Formats: sequence, C-alpha cells, structure tokens
Amino acid sequence: SNLIISLSFIFNNLEMQCDKKNKITTFLTKPIYDELVIVENNLFDSHMYKEVIKQYDEVSDLINLDSNIRERLKLPQRSLVVTFPFRRDEYDDVETVVGYRVQHVLSMGPTKGGIRYAPDVNLGEVTALAILMSWKSAIVGLPYGGAKGGVAIDPNPLTRAEKQRVTRRYTAELLPIIGVDKDIPAPDLGTDEQTMAWIMDTYSNFVGSPQPGIVTGKPVSLGGSITRRESTGRGAVAVGQAAMEKIGKNYKDSRVVIQGFGNVGRYAALDSYERGAKVIAVNDLGGAVFNKDGLNIPELFKHIAKNPSVKGFEGGEDYEGEILEIECDVLIPAAVGGVITSSNAEKIKTNVLIEGANSPTTLNADKILRENGVMIIPDILANAGGITASYFEWVQNTQNYLWKESELHEKLIDVMITSFEEVWTISQKQNCDLRTAALIKGIKRVAAAKLTRGLFP
Repeated sequence: SNLIISLSFIFNNLEMQCDKKNKITTFLTKPIYDELVIVENNLFDSHMYKEVIKQYDEVSDLINLDSNIRERLKLPQRSLVVTFPFRRDEYDDVETVVGYRVQHVLSMGPTKGGIRYAPDVNLGEVTALAILMSWKSAIVGLPYGGAKGGVAIDPNPLTRAEKQRVTRRYTAELLPIIGVDKDIPAPDLGTDEQTMAWIMDTYSNFVGSPQPGIVTGKPVSLGGSITRRESTGRGAVAVGQAAMEKIGKNYKDSRVVIQGFGNVGRYAALDSYERGAKVIAVNDLGGAVFNKDGLNIPELFKHIAKNPSVKGFEGGEDYEGEILEIECDVLIPAAVGGVITSSNAEKIKTNVLIEGANSPTTLNADKILRENGVMIIPDILANAGGITASYFEWVQNTQNYLWKESELHEKLIDVMITSFEEVWTISQKQNCDLRTAALIKGIKRVAAAKLTRGLFP
C-alpha cells in the first residue's frame, strides 16, 4: 500500500491578503496550519532535518530571503512513503518494509539524488538530504532539483537475491514519480552499481523499452560513466588543494587522514597519494591502519581486493584509537553523517577538513572547529563531484553521446574548481566561512528559479 504525503491540500487552502504596498502575503488558515505543524513536527522530525533547516534559516536571514520563498523551501514539494512485502530466501515469513522518495523542488529541472539502504532511514533524514541536494546542484550549476530516497532495511545481511527483490519491488512502488525527465536516482549508502542496474531493468520492463537514463551510477556495460565511481573523492581533493592554495598551503606533502574507505574515501586516498600527499591513516567498518610515513595506496587497493577490511595491511600498523583525532594537515570524513560533534570537535587536530560524506559535521562542531582555526570545505561543495559526474552520465544516456575518460575528468575538475572560485569570492565579499558562502550561492539560485517561474495558478 502507498501513502502519498502531499502538501497540495495545504496550498489549495491558502488565504491571501495585500498590505499597503500591495505585496501579496500568504498565510494558512488555522485548521490547515495545524495540519502543517503535524507534518513538520512529526513526519519530517529528525536531527538532520533540524540541522539543515537551522542552517537554512541562518543564511536566509543573512541574504534577506523573500519570506514566502523562505517558508516554501523548508518543505519538500513531493514526498512518497511506500510499504511493501519482502520475503527472505527461506520463504517462511513475509516482512513489511518501508521506503521513501522525496523531491524537494521541481522548478529547476528533473530532480536528482541517491537511494540509501539503512535500518535508520526515515522521512526526516531523506527530506534533509533532498534539501541539501537542491543546494548542491545549484552550487555547481546543474539543471536539477534535489531528491533523495531510501529503504529502512539493513543491507549487510541480505543475500544478493534478497537485495534484488527489495530493489525491484521498491522501484515498482516509485514508478509514478520517477523518470528520465522527472526524477533520476543514483547510488548512496548501502547501494551500488548493481542496485542501479536492477532499478534500470525493472523500470525498462515496465515502460517497454531500454531506459539507461533512469539512473546514474550504473555499470559501464549499461551506459554508466567510466569516471562516476572516482568522481566524488577526486573532486573533493581537487577542491581541497585549491582551497589550501588560497591560504598559502600546499596539498602536496601534507599529512592526510581519511575516515571511511568506500568509493569516496578510496579515491580521495588515491588522488591524495598521486598528488604527493602522505595518507597516514584510513579506516573502514573492519578497522583502521596507520603509517606515519604514509600508506602505499595502490598496494592498499590490492589488499582490500583480497580482504574484507583495510585492517591487517602489511604496509602499516593496525590502529585501535579514534582515527578522527589523529593529528594531521588534512582530515577527510568520507563515511557517514554526524561523526564530528561538539563532544569530539575539540580533540580534532587538523588544519583543513574536507567533508567527503554528507553532513559529517554538526553545526555546533562546525563552530568549534572554525574557532580553532580549522578551514572547513563543506559537503555541499566538496562532494559535489558525484552529482556532477552523474549529470555527465545522464547527458550521455539521453543524447546517446559518449565522452572519453580524459574528457570527463577534465570537465569534472573544471566544474568543481569554477564552483569553488565562485564560493571563495562570495566568502571574501561577505566575510564568511565557505559553508555559508556555498549556501548563499545555492539558496539564491533556487530562490531565483522559484521567483522567475512564478506561482501556479
């Protein structure tokens, strides 16, 4: 059964009045306002959502954002909550699984965002991530609105067959709102290229023709981009080096610590190694490895191809402490959100923090780090390489046009560096940190699109 949480009933009951300056102001009638409060306080309630909205409010105050647009962008334009049956391989019991897909704003083009599988996935988290995707797309100039999706299930114990059944049924439930020119999913936490291949195949079977553009981050054999896997990590490091040059530092020869060794952390480590930096520590779910003289990242790649974890790598020592607290020049949290908080921010000893993961730093921690002189390159800029590469893949699929690997890499770095330079200029003019500057750019662009298109009807 499907539960579509639509805000249309609210906006169909808006009352309007004009002030003395003939400025139209909208306000909600009492019963409808109460419904909105219920939606905002319960369905969207999550720590991440509150953090994102608090951040948004602070920037909105700074740029004096139009009050009508300001309230509108706090809530997603469309949210879909689905429940569906899921049977394990044993076929003894049928479980009920909950899935989500949130589209924040549809004013800028089709929506774009990943799908994550995790036990704690909820509507508030997915909504917060969709909002961040809107800002991120706008910051790097892509014709997308933000979206995000997920299924509340632990993917780790699932067999391949079980994960495939979850994916195909979830895709079937999303059919009314996804499409090549409507909403394009991508991999996220707990999903990968194979997951995207199943989504593409399921969708294509329903519509009756191959639709490679329905997802990005899929295997190259199905029209995926050859650079998609590396793009987020490499883009983050490219922006990191550009930022360090602005403050008279060099990424080369710096000591780098990377938390997380999935696609983002892995290729951030490789790119750092290739630039001459010393990657002194990395970790994953299985453990951590440390070498004060720098890890040989190509050899570490060979190790993890044969082993389940970086732990046990002969080119370093197993590390049992908290990897985020290792003294370094560059720290890259590249795993999950909320790992740097007010409880551990004072223990972090780095000059530059590059947010490879989504929302790894809480607002309180962000303030502490900046007071301690840490330059933070925010996630909405640092990890935008992923959605940029996804855009290239989508264009490739929709136009049946293929770029060479070298061209894709060149285009990716050009977009990332150009976007950074624009954000840096804003930060200098506004005398603010890079996160605030990036949000100013992203929110202004989304708001401009809303105001230019006007209100229907």
